[in-house]
Amino acid sequence: MKFEEGLKRLEELVRKLESGELDLEESMDAYREGRELLQRLGAMLEGAERQVWQVDEEGMRHLEVFGELTEEAG
Repeated sequence: MKFEEGLKRLEELVRKLESGELDLEESMDAYREGRELLQRLGAMLEGAERQVWQVDEEGMRHLEVFGELTEEAG
């Protein structure tokens, strides 16, 4: 899942939860899904923050990766 897709889904779940349109069981399912999405998105952001652009001696920019940005199949 791409970050933007996950964020869009999380926003949709929050909207549904806030609207009151879900029954209790649906609300609990939406909450659990949202919590899992939040954790995944947070991990993706942390991975992105570990990537830093560096300039080498010749003035060429390259990406220095300190951790992997991973996307889980979902």
